[in-house]
Amino acid sequence: MRLHRDPRGPSHPLKVALLLAAMAACGFARAQNDAVPSFKDVDSIEARVQGCVTCHGQSGQGTSNGYFPRIAGKPAGYLYNQLVAFRDGTRRYPPMNYLVAYLPDSYLREIAEHFARQRPPFAAKETATADAATLARGKTLVTAGDPQRGVPACSACHGAGLTGMEPGIPGLVGLRPTYIVAQLTRWRVGERHAAEPDCMKRIATRLADTDITAVAAWLSQQAPPRNPSPESSNLVRMPFACGSQR
Repeated sequence: MRLHRDPRGPSHPLKVALLLAAMAACGFARAQNDAVPSFKDVDSIEARVQGCVTCHGQSGQGTSNGYFPRIAGKPAGYLYNQLVAFRDGTRRYPPMNYLVAYLPDSYLREIAEHFARQRPPFAAKETATADAATLARGKTLVTAGDPQRGVPACSACHGAGLTGMEPGIPGLVGLRPTYIVAQLTRWRVGERHAAEPDCMKRIATRLADTDITAVAAWLSQQAPPRNPSPESSNLVRMPFACGSQR
């Protein structure tokens, strides 16, 4: 049985307690980030997301740890959906599940909208370790797909510039290859889910291990886009119905 959530959001003492607990939960990432700034108003959204920035960077830009993704600039709807999934246990990662366990929808939406507004610089791309054939396969899958296997181009949904699509599809640029491989694998084996119809589940089950590695390798070598903002919704262009776009 879930505890009742006050629609007004957590009380001030609870907000502070959650902040401290979150910083403790992700404290192992502190050394990888800038020092926490001081805040005149500890009840501001900038202060209250410090539990997030210990792992995701002060402006959501990501960290050198490849498993903590860039969240800055992603559609607010996508970020909100992920926070709800972590809170309700349909997406599992213990520090995140713990962080948002008792936060109401309004609070999660405020966090999502905050990071969606951020536009920090992109981290330097990683040195390529994949061979030319792997990178070529990755480029083909991202830009053209594999029609024989029923795999559409990643760009058909994630945008021509791979910056995502409003309201619920994330950008892929700026993500570390380790994160991309981990998430595609989780979708393929059924550990990660999205709203039905789950288009990513449908696609990931058609990818081989080598395809996943190739996509991640090629994406990691792409230069930051001039405009990192997600594209407007375009349901006509999408190859499959996707529950995240409702």
